[in-house]
Amino acid sequence: MKRIPVGLLLLLAVVLAACGGGGGGGATGGGGGGSSKMLSNDDAKNATGNVTWCIGKDTTGAFSEMVKLFNGQSSGAKMKLIELPTSADQQRTQQIQRLRAKSPECDVVGIDPIWMAEYVSQGWIYDLTEALNDRKSDFLSATVNTAKFNDKYWAVPFNTNAGFLYYRTDEVSSKPTTWQEVYNDAKSKHIVYQGARYEGLTVNFLELLYGAGGKVLSDDGKSAELDSPEAESALELMVSGIKDGAAPRSNLTYMEQESKEAWFAGKAAYLRNWPYVFAEAKDSPIKNKWAITTLPKWEGGTAGGVIGGYNLAVSVYSKHPGAALAFINFVTQPKPQMIMATKASLPPVLNETYDDPAVKKAMPFASELRKAIQQGKPRPITPVYTQVSEAIYKNVYSALQGNATPEAALKKANSQIEKALKTF
Repeated sequence: MKRIPVGLLLLLAVVLAACGGGGGGGATGGGGGGSSKMLSNDDAKNATGNVTWCIGKDTTGAFSEMVKLFNGQSSGAKMKLIELPTSADQQRTQQIQRLRAKSPECDVVGIDPIWMAEYVSQGWIYDLTEALNDRKSDFLSATVNTAKFNDKYWAVPFNTNAGFLYYRTDEVSSKPTTWQEVYNDAKSKHIVYQGARYEGLTVNFLELLYGAGGKVLSDDGKSAELDSPEAESALELMVSGIKDGAAPRSNLTYMEQESKEAWFAGKAAYLRNWPYVFAEAKDSPIKNKWAITTLPKWEGGTAGGVIGGYNLAVSVYSKHPGAALAFINFVTQPKPQMIMATKASLPPVLNETYDDPAVKKAMPFASELRKAIQQGKPRPITPVYTQVSEAIYKNVYSALQGNATPEAALKKANSQIEKALKTF
């Protein structure tokens, strides 16, 4: 067997490394800046090919209906739905497994906005700036902000969500206007929310923080700004609520379901939760003795909120990216958005849809919902969001438990966030 000279082996190694043979971002431009691959709406015109949509479990049948509608009107492109688990964490895990393997299986990925920065930084999804800019005015501006990272758009809003305050009309004489008013009144009437040690607690805290004028990260996303007077004021209100009984200690075990059931059972006059509770409340034990409103303002500040929902992105490993974008553009048109809102109570992302008579009939709180979404902000958009959120909910929980002062808890959280930011 003929030996290959050592010098030639070294030269081959250098060439392979330069070509991205070791995986990672490679030719797609990963490593922080995002993919260099871009799509425009011209790519979606007359697009052809069989494509797949990977998104969470279709519990309402709405996603299957979107696929059926698209396939019925399109002769050149056909969509297939791949349902992922109900759990958001498992959805992310299964998408990442495919993306790391450079699998073309998922052409369109339904992503929680908090995953987007990670997907962008790994070079996994197309730059959709040009495509979204063409239609940006059609969307609620708050939803568009969730698709932005490094001054570019990497996804298209598909459905959205925002927190609400529910209250018992037989116990609360008038709609509350500030969080301070709610907590003061709740000393004798109680408020329930999502206070367990998980993502939901991060969201509940951020709603107060944003209203108070605080933030988690600097505008460039490179440093932590949670150790602030605004953050301390927000956490102090939550801690005082536990201490004086306005928020029962049972809140520290509640997620969405438990807090909703406690409110239905008459254990509190106030409930912070999502729009889905509206449909269930009508047939609950409290029947018509309740009302819904947007989240209150912070006294001397503004009304804060956190945007949820799904955005749709195109995998850079798709064999038919134009067809994938054609599907995204289709399901974010007025008629499909109206169908999802009326049939599945999925909050729309288009301004026009909120004025649709069918939507107003199916969702009587549509105007309140639009207002709630417009006053909301995205959670911090960063590739290390998981670590950021964990630092928030673990330390906020510690303060609520009485194991740390608000000041100490926030300093610790801020330090942990700084460390996480330096890892990427």
